[in-house]
Amino acid sequence: MSGDNGGARGMTSLSLVVHVDPEVDPERAEQLVRRLRGELTGLDATAVSPVTAGPPPEGAKGTDPVTLGALVVAFSASGGVFTTLVGTVRDWLDRQSGRHRISMTIDGDTIELERASAAERQELLDAFVRRHSGG
Repeated sequence: MSGDNGGARGMTSLSLVVHVDPEVDPERAEQLVRRLRGELTGLDATAVSPVTAGPPPEGAKGTDPVTLGALVVAFSASGGVFTTLVGTVRDWLDRQSGRHRISMTIDGDTIELERASAAERQELLDAFVRRHSGG
């Protein structure tokens, strides 16, 4: 598996962006992203950090929705952590009732998950995991 971020040996990083349903109010959107971040942080051998975009422009109202949902996930490149991480994201998305999308990027390869059936989503994720876990 590649995607070595130049940090700790054997660590890989994944960029994850939660595109929350635009009809969800900003406070609820932030809560949803925090829950996913908490689930990912609870996985062994992962570190999750929000992406910061600096201070908002003067007069701006609220948080940029992409910045709100942008996370960098660093994880161990061994031991099946990637498969578990992707499964956690899938499960979180499956539990949501809104029209949320999640983009995951590793080594310039991006997968977007949204209104696919559970079976379609699983096929996409299985292919993504195979491409980045050598199996």
